[in-house]
Amino acid sequence: MAVQTIPARLRWAVDFIDVQPQDHVLEIGCGSGQAADLICRRLEGRGRMFAIDRSEAGVDRTKQRCAAHIEAGKLTVRQIDLATLRVPVKRLTKVFAFDVNLFWVRDCKDEVALLHERVLPGGSVNLFFDTTRPDQVPEIISKTAAALTEGGFRVYIATSDKPPVVGIIGRR
Repeated sequence: MAVQTIPARLRWAVDFIDVQPQDHVLEIGCGSGQAADLICRRLEGRGRMFAIDRSEAGVDRTKQRCAAHIEAGKLTVRQIDLATLRVPVKRLTKVFAFDVNLFWVRDCKDEVALLHERVLPGGSVNLFFDTTRPDQVPEIISKTAAALTEGGFRVYIATSDKPPVVGIIGRR
């Protein structure tokens, strides 16, 4: 599949996090592997990505789409829940998630604590959400920002009208 067929909202979010060649990136909820593909294209040398999804189908789709990145040693994909994650990379520079409801629909203290422990100082947790349902946006922002703030992150909000996306960014 060509990069152009990747939804604009995902391309915007991946551009926003400004992946550097040496980054160590964790993607939570890799789904079809579109973001993982975009991110891996920017990694070089020691740059690595670890993508997780609770869904076997999501993991399978990501492995299929990103086979070349896996073969090149840039990408590892696992079917696992963030709460039980043991990241093989001890230190992450960036965490990425798109439309992962965990961060605003339930208590996620343990997950945020795990991320805080694994993200290097200066690193970031980048949680993006589609804003085509504007009635949900204030709650998404307030609950996600509160979870990250309580977990020790400095929080920033990034928005885009086209495509309609909000990012809740936690800096370590």
